[in-house]
Amino acid sequence: MVTCSSRILWRIEPMRLRHYPAVRALWEASPGVGLSEADSRANIAAYLKRNPRMSFVARVGGQIIGAVLCGHDGRRGYLHHLAVASRYRRRGVGGRLVAACLAELAKAGIQKCNIFIYSHNDQGEAFWKHNGWAKREDLRLMQKPIQLARKKLRQKH
Repeated sequence: MVTCSSRILWRIEPMRLRHYPAVRALWEASPGVGLSEADSRANIAAYLKRNPRMSFVARVGGQIIGAVLCGHDGRRGYLHHLAVASRYRRRGVGGRLVAACLAELAKAGIQKCNIFIYSHNDQGEAFWKHNGWAKREDLRLMQKPIQLARKKLRQKH
């Protein structure tokens, strides 16, 4: 998909593993995107393989200016790490990346999509609300590292 906004021609295409170095650099430069060992090249390769043609990048020529990870568990869709280079924000790039993800989720029969936002990411929350996403006040995110769970299981046996 080719889009022109403010005289800049940009393209949205499925994310490929070859995009990883540029996407990783974009994520690292984007406030509000939290990275961990789960975002290693090998883990992103596995994610893209499990969720083919659901994650996208935006490019101007050969430069990656936006990226988003998208996948589903068979019931709900999930978006992770939406980022747009600062000089290309407010031109519709983020919205188009999200729309591409939602279209793929719809094709897969997924009816709802979730996102995770850091509680201090006011700019990110404003973007999502502006684009029609609703904050759930009835849910809280809880997390447990799997390695810790395995270690405790081994100790019990």
